[in-house]
Parts: sequence; structure tokens; C-alpha cells
Amino acid sequence: MQDKQQNMKPHDLAVLLRIAAYGQQPWSQISLAQALCISQSEVSKSLNRSKNAGLLDPSGKIVMRRALFEFLQYGLRYAFPQKPGALVRGVATSHSASPLKEQIQSNEDFVWPFGKGNVRGQSIVPLYPTVPQAVLKDQVLHKLLALVDALRVGRARERELALVELKHQLDLGE
Repeated sequence: MQDKQQNMKPHDLAVLLRIAAYGQQPWSQISLAQALCISQSEVSKSLNRSKNAGLLDPSGKIVMRRALFEFLQYGLRYAFPQKPGALVRGVATSHSASPLKEQIQSNEDFVWPFGKGNVRGQSIVPLYPTVPQAVLKDQVLHKLLALVDALRVGRARERELALVELKHQLDLGE
């Protein structure tokens, strides 16, 4: 039988970030699936891919935070690139959402397209389709995924500010 390549998928990052945000709180695959608005089977597959990539410890419970940060810093915008699209209604992301919104003044907003959103801006395709629904229920997830989008689409200043904030959010000190 031939081994199948297990490539990371964009929503694997959301799974890892949500686990990291739990900190010491217990979590389950069901709670992750509900928080991220994805199926439990997708969470299970994601955990396996992340263990294989060295972004989760062998138990599948602890995020390798430094490795995750390095991937976000150096690989994210190449593995999952994005360019701003048409003007749409949606949920704020990147520098248009907290915490970067408080640090960056801009006339252009970036949004994840979503009919129930309250911001009009250039569309950014989310890492997975249900991101807008998930972040409306979870401010911590919204903050983390908006920072990730700043790395995907931001200019040098936005990326640098996002990295500083992500380092803080992942408890990496320095």
C-alpha cells in the first residue's frame, strides 16, 4: 500500500490557533468542531495532518507554538496566498479588525464576505468557508484569524505588527 501525502490545509491553521487559545483549558474534538463551524471528522483529519507536520505534539493535544509561529511568519503567505478582491459586505479582517484596527489608520477595509456582516470592504477569501460564522461567536478566534490575514495580505508594516501581536497571543515572550 502506498503512503498518502498529508499536506496541510488552510483550516488546519484555524484548528491550531483555536487550540492554542484554549491555553490550559480542556478541549475536545467536538468543542473544536462547534467553535470552528466544521465537522468533527475534519477536526480529526486536521489534527493528524498537524501532528505529521510537527505543529502538534505526538499526543495531538499541545500546539508546538514556536513551530506554528515560524510557519505563520515564513510560510503562510506563500502556502495560502490571497489578494484583495471586489467590494462586498462582510466581517472585518486583517488591519480592519482588532487588534490592528487600533494601530493602523486606513481608508480601505478588508472583509470576509458574509451577508450578515456589518462592514463594506475588499473581499478576502477566508482560510475556510465558515470563518465568518465562527468568528462572530468567538472574539479570540476573530482576533487570531484577522492577524493571520494581515500576514497573508498586509504590507510590511501590517505584517510586522501582526507578528508582534501573534507572538504575544501565542505566549512566546521576547
